[in-house]
Amino acid sequence: MKTLEIPKLEFSTQIPDLDEISENLDSLKIKNQVGEINWKDFSYRPEVLFSIGYTRKEILLKYYVTEDFFKAEKTESNQRVYEDSCVEFFVMPADDWIYYNFEFNAIGTCLLGSGTGRENRIGADPEIISRIRRKSSAGGKPVKERKGKFSWTITIAIPLNAFFRHQVDDLKGKILRANFFKCGDKLSVPHFLTWNPVGTEKPDFHQPEYFGSIKFV
Repeated sequence: MKTLEIPKLEFSTQIPDLDEISENLDSLKIKNQVGEINWKDFSYRPEVLFSIGYTRKEILLKYYVTEDFFKAEKTESNQRVYEDSCVEFFVMPADDWIYYNFEFNAIGTCLLGSGTGRENRIGADPEIISRIRRKSSAGGKPVKERKGKFSWTITIAIPLNAFFRHQVDDLKGKILRANFFKCGDKLSVPHFLTWNPVGTEKPDFHQPEYFGSIKFV
């Protein structure tokens, strides 16, 4: 199981703007790779890195992606963004096996749910999703599939109140379970990459027993 220490980042305001967050995440020395190929039928591996930090009020994420097939068609919250060029963050904030799936396509459209497994998940109200701040280098307009090298980044600020089934007040010192993903289920060449290895027979990110460990230091 992989482990990751997440630094607390300092800003001049409690809610810094996304450009400042992006620059701060760029400056972190450690970039983490989403590069595990767990299923031999899906061997294509785009280049995917992420930086992560936190403040008293938000988890801060930035993904750096270069891929040969790019698509961003979903524009409404809780649509199937995993069919597009998509990055994901699954995290379990307590020991009760309820985890959250934060999924974003390349133009920032978000799917957010919670539950103990793939089935019977509770979708987040769009008002909750609206609290998650996002900025993508690919802009915000839908894009049909393109082929050829395409690089994009997305900066994400997840407020602690987005964990709508838990009371999360302060992350410092806490150890959570999590995994980070890159997928594109409906691209010309589908792919399913993970940060921490997943040992299922077929692609399935909804496997909390394969989450790694993240510590907020």
